[in-house]
Formats: sequence, C-alpha cells, structure tokens
Amino acid sequence: MKAVWIVDDDQSIRWVLEKALQRANLPARSFVSADEMLRALETATPAVLITDIRMPGKDGLALLQEIKQGHPGLAVIVMTAYTDLSSTVAAFQKGAFDYLAKPFDINEAVSLIQRAIETTAGQDEAEQEATPALSGERLMMKSASPAMQEVFRAIGRLAVSPATVLITGESGTGKELIARALHTHSSRAAKPFVALNAAAIPRDLLEAELFGHERGAFTGATTMRRGRFEEADGGTLFLDEIGDMPFELQTRLLRVLAEGSFYRVGGSQAIRVDVRIVAATHQPLEQRVAQGQFREDLFHRLNVIRLRLPPLRERKEDIPALAGLFLQNSAEKLGVAVRRLTPEAQRALVEFDYPGNIRQLENFCHWLTVMASGQWVDVEDLPPEVQAGGDQASPQSSVAVTGLVEHAAREEDLGTPVWSQLLSQDVARRLERNEPAIMATLMREFEATLIRTALKHSRDRRAEAAQRLGIGRNTLTRKCQELKLSSAD
Repeated sequence: MKAVWIVDDDQSIRWVLEKALQRANLPARSFVSADEMLRALETATPAVLITDIRMPGKDGLALLQEIKQGHPGLAVIVMTAYTDLSSTVAAFQKGAFDYLAKPFDINEAVSLIQRAIETTAGQDEAEQEATPALSGERLMMKSASPAMQEVFRAIGRLAVSPATVLITGESGTGKELIARALHTHSSRAAKPFVALNAAAIPRDLLEAELFGHERGAFTGATTMRRGRFEEADGGTLFLDEIGDMPFELQTRLLRVLAEGSFYRVGGSQAIRVDVRIVAATHQPLEQRVAQGQFREDLFHRLNVIRLRLPPLRERKEDIPALAGLFLQNSAEKLGVAVRRLTPEAQRALVEFDYPGNIRQLENFCHWLTVMASGQWVDVEDLPPEVQAGGDQASPQSSVAVTGLVEHAAREEDLGTPVWSQLLSQDVARRLERNEPAIMATLMREFEATLIRTALKHSRDRRAEAAQRLGIGRNTLTRKCQELKLSSAD
C-alpha cells in the first residue's frame, strides 16, 4: 500500500499527522522540504501528498505546480496557517485536491486524506479505460437509448429525401444537433446549413433576417443584405422555435414554401431558392393552431415528417457519456484538470430528472468544474438540486414560489407587480450562490404552483382546471405526470 507523504518544515505538524494516520492504518512518510520530497519522487510515488504552503526554499504552491506537470493524477492537499483568499484561489488554480487550514481538526484531516485516497485509487484504471471524447453531434449519434434509436432510424430514411422535417421536443433536448445531423447525412451536406431562432430575434427584424432587404428599404438599411433563405440556397435552413414566429410573418413563410421564391424587404424582383426546411419547436403546434396563434396551412406544410426528440429523463442511459463529454469540454475551456465522477455521484446524476434537459446537465458539469474541491466529484460536491432529491423541487423553493403567487394574489387589487419584485429577489439569491439552470428550475416550480392552485380552486376537477388555465386537459394530465403532482398535493 502506498504511503501518505507529508511535507512541512514544522516538526510538530509532521508528528501529529503521522500518529493520526497510523491510528487509521495508513502508512505515512515525512519530509522537511519540497526538494527532499522531489528527490524521493524520482523512485516512488505516494497515495496522497500533503504539503504546507509557507516553507523555506521552494514553497507549497511551487511544489504543487511542479508535481501537477509530472504527476497530474496525484492528489495534493495544501495546508497553511495563512488562510487568505489569494492562497486558496492559487492552490485550486494549480490543481489542489483540497485545502486544509491550520489549526485543523485532526479527525477531519484524516477523513479528507481518506477521501483523497478513495477518489484517486481507481484513477489509473479509469484513464486506461477512457475512450476518446466525442463531439456533441457524434455523441448524440452514439446514444444507447431506444427512444433515440427511433430518431436515428428516421434520420437514415430521410437522408435521401428532400422532405420538410418538424422536430418537436422540450427545450434543451438538442434539436439543433439533430437538424445538423439531418443536413450532414443528406445530399445537401456540401451546401450551407443556416440556423435561425425565431424566438431570439425581435419581431421587427425577423422578416429582414429571413428574406434580406434592399438598400433604403427602411431607416438604417444603407446596403443591400441577403437573408437566411439566400444564404441557405442549395442547403438546409433550420428554423428553431418556429412556434414563436409572428402570425403575419407566417403568411410570407407559407408563400415561400409553396412557391419556392420570395422578395427581399423593399424589393421588387422575385428571388428563387432551393432550400430544405427543418423546423423545430418545444410548443404543441396543434394547440397553437386551435388557439388561432399558428396558421393551420403552415402547420401542415411543416409537419410533413415529424421527429419527436425525447427529453433527457427518457434516455438516462446516455447521461454518463454526456456528463463525461461536458466535464471534458468545461475543463478545456477553463484550462483545469478534468473532473471525474465517483460511481455514487454518477448514479445521483442519472437519477435526476433534468427539467432543463441536456442543457441543464451541461450547466451542472460546468458548475462542477468550477466548484468541486478535487479532481474526483462525489455526491456532496453535486449541485443542491441533485442532492435535494432529483426529480422534485426542494421544499424551500416550492414554498418560495407559492409565496410569490399568494402574495401577488393579495396585491391584485392594487395593480402592483409585487410578485415580480419578489421573484427578482429570489433569482438574485440563486445567482449569488452560483446555482445552475435557474430558469429551468423556476419554470418547473412555477408550473407546479399554477397547476396545484388551479386544481385546488376547481376541487380537483381537471377539465375545469385546464379550462381556467387556458390549456388542454391532455396537456394538464401530461404536466401532472411530468411534475409528479397528485390529488394529495
């Protein structure tokens, strides 16, 4: 069994740690200086290294940096009596497993050392078994989920077809990746793939973005500009969040799909293009058609082939591989060591329901890369939402959102937006504690509160509750299942 190495010029610290480790049946070896320890490192390696920061000669931070260059997998715990912020930040930036401030509780120190040993014990094996990282699109195409296999089969059949495709699925499920895959595997792969998010562009600018404009067409149009349709000529135009497209612009889009030509804004000459349309939405378009918010004829033009992209909770087999990819991407962006998940942490991530889908998992992994104390991530390092129980919002969050709604109801007669002020305060608190995926979490809690309140008001008559909320009964039933709401709630 490898020994725990201790580097400190203070003899009393070395003695105390040695005795504590002996009681824990952990062999220990001490050094009075960094140089002495580095000479020993030429012939042997420790299980874990504990080093002081302030020492004569080479200090602990310089030692840490040198060790990480030659032995990146070695867990290093730094300790010092000088508990200033700059030392702490510097230690973590250089790859420290954790930080031990003097004076420390000896039992806590031994517990930290044991954790470092456990989390790094399988590192060599894990690195040997690791496969090269896949890009986001390739990883989506390697999914083990039966639901995704259906999507892959559809992509294969559509590869030789010019048919319009409508991709449906919740926000954050990777609809654009599927659209790119459709393009990449089609006969149009050598031509442009152009993406436009209808919800991200102001209504007044969306028409010019799609169709371009002539010089002088409106104030500020000093030159002629090609639109997305012209840019995608011969290739694929991906229209994301098509359900948010303004009603009046839907008419122009329908005409282009029917005739294959359009006019730039302010133009008088028809422009003909050959573009394959792939559209996507997280909204139920049939419902928007019934509500008069989406043209029925345009819906049928887009709904030639429909691909439903499953939410992440329906393809949990893919979570470990996706998490590995996102952790590696975050580490590369931040220039730090890649965080690795213990089996328990990986299991907790798999059990979480991800209302924000793949995007929320990616946010979690970025959060872990920044906030985790060591290279190996355990359950206690995971974001609060995951630790709170996975598929349900924390009681504190639900109470907070319910309180916002009830407070807003009391202020209704005053006509003041008190609820928005309280919501702003709650969001500010979440931002201060670096909570990831705030929008997805609050949207889930907000929907749950609305539905609970409507069901209570209607005495659990779902048809009435759905009618009062302005949604279909099937939608309400589906939401209750997703949010795990029952009559008892």
